[in-house]
Amino acid sequence: MSVSISIVTPSLNQAQYLETTIQSVLCRRPGEVEYVVVDGGSTDGSVDIIRRYADELTWWVSEPDAGYADAINKGFAHTSGEIMGWINSSDLYLPWTLSVVGEVFASFPSVDWITGAPCMAGSDGVLRATGLTRVNRHDFLCGAHGIQQESTFWRRGLWEAAGGLDASMRYAADYELWTRFFAHAQLHSVDCALAAFRVHDVRLGEPANDAYGIEARRSRHKMMDGATARDRRRARIVRWAHRAAGQLGGPILEVCPGCGWYRHPQIVYAFEAGTWKQHTRRRIGGLI
Repeated sequence: MSVSISIVTPSLNQAQYLETTIQSVLCRRPGEVEYVVVDGGSTDGSVDIIRRYADELTWWVSEPDAGYADAINKGFAHTSGEIMGWINSSDLYLPWTLSVVGEVFASFPSVDWITGAPCMAGSDGVLRATGLTRVNRHDFLCGAHGIQQESTFWRRGLWEAAGGLDASMRYAADYELWTRFFAHAQLHSVDCALAAFRVHDVRLGEPANDAYGIEARRSRHKMMDGATARDRRRARIVRWAHRAAGQLGGPILEVCPGCGWYRHPQIVYAFEAGTWKQHTRRRIGGLI
């Protein structure tokens, strides 16, 4: 069984990086992939780059918009794929990204959204750092972890249930969307690198006044206000564990009697069987 995938790239004056982003999506993509590029009216040569790939794009446009969230919503309105994701115009997919994403969603029809191992690349596009962050609703409520946007994919049904991106958010529209996704489904972490965040001089999400952080905290507080008393209590427990034990806080909770609610659903590849498998607990040393 295969699934169709829709990818959107929003862009504004990112000609220096845009072509490698486009190539990373088009390179070795599986058959059923729609790709849309939404340019906000660039004046730096970006449109010439997009035109070179026009025949391989499902749709593209270059016109003023109300910000990157508006551009992404506009792009997804021109798609129909079952699986969705967006990649900003300087970040990178890896050669296997879309194949793995398709395999995982086809293998687990009940999984609504996934995120891969977070990775970072330099301005030259070379992968220079990887990690392994698993996040559940309670981690997110207490602000313990973020979710790497370009490594995250979801089903269209979840997008429609959550209502798409809030176009009033200028910086942290992704973070705000995750708060609504968590209201509908648990996040599954895939133990595989799926994309790279490229670090360079100018990032929309990293202005000097921490506008992203301000919007993210506001979104998290709204999520907390709408949470049940039980979830708020559990988020406080998670926050205390992280403060008391640092990076060991999460693993300790996972094996703590009475904390069966603190789990991180994982999807890992079983090489012996040649298939993807789901796990709900992770091994800590010799202890499970």
